[in-house]
Amino acid sequence: MEGNRVLATVNGKEITEKDVDLLLKNLGPQRAMQFYSEEGRKKLVDELINQELIYLDALENKLDSDEEFLTELEYMRQNLLKQFAVRKLLENVSIEEEELVAFYNSNKTRFKKPEMVRARHILVDTESEANRIIEEIKKGLNFEDAAKKYSKCPSKANGGDLGYFTRGKMVKEFESASFELEKGKMSEPVKTSFGYHIIEVLDKKEEEVSPFEAVKEQIKNQLIATKQNEVYFKKVDKLRNTYEVKKYL
Repeated sequence: MEGNRVLATVNGKEITEKDVDLLLKNLGPQRAMQFYSEEGRKKLVDELINQELIYLDALENKLDSDEEFLTELEYMRQNLLKQFAVRKLLENVSIEEEELVAFYNSNKTRFKKPEMVRARHILVDTESEANRIIEEIKKGLNFEDAAKKYSKCPSKANGGDLGYFTRGKMVKEFESASFELEKGKMSEPVKTSFGYHIIEVLDKKEEEVSPFEAVKEQIKNQLIATKQNEVYFKKVDKLRNTYEVKKYL
C-alpha cells in the first residue's frame, strides 16, 4: 500500500508513512503545520530514525531493566488500566429516543432562541450631518454606499452591516431604535455616546424554541454524560464496600 510505504529502516526495523502520520497527529495541529511539506516530512523521518536509535541504545545498555524505569512503567501500566476499565464500564451507556423527546418536552425553555435583529447603520458626529445623509438616501443614494462614504464606524467596510444581534448587545438607545423599527425601515438620527446613527433594519427574527432535531445531539450528549456519571459513582460506591478504604485528610 502506497499509504504505508517504507521510508527508512533502522537495524531492520521499518519506518513507514503511517509512522510519520502518527507522529504528526501527536504533535497537535499548530505544531504539525510546520511539517506539512516534503522537507518537513523528511525531518520527521529523521526524528523517527533518531528515536529508534535511542531505543536500540537503551536496550543495549539494559535500561529496560533499570529499577527507575520499571517503577515508571508500572505507574503508567496502572494508569492505563484505570482508564481502560472506566472506558469499558461506560462504553455501553446509551440513551433511548423516548428519553431525548421527554427531556426536550420538559425543558423547552432551555432551547429558546431570543429575538434578534439584523441591522446596518451609518455613524456620524452631528445630527445635521445625519439628516443630510438621510435626505441623500431618500433621493436615491444606496444605504450601503452611503455607509462606505460617510460612516466613521469600522462596519463601513461592510456597508454598515452589523449582522444579527440580540437585546443587551448594543447601547440602550441603539438597541431600542433597532428593535422598534420595522423590517426594511430606516430611522431618524439616533443619538448615543458614539455620535448619531442612521439605522436600517434588514431582518427580524422573533423569539422561538429550537426544533427537537436541531438540539437532539446536544440533549443526547448531556444525558449520556449524566448517565455515565451515575454509572461511574454507582460502581465506585459498590467497590468502596468491597475493598478497604482509609482516608487521612
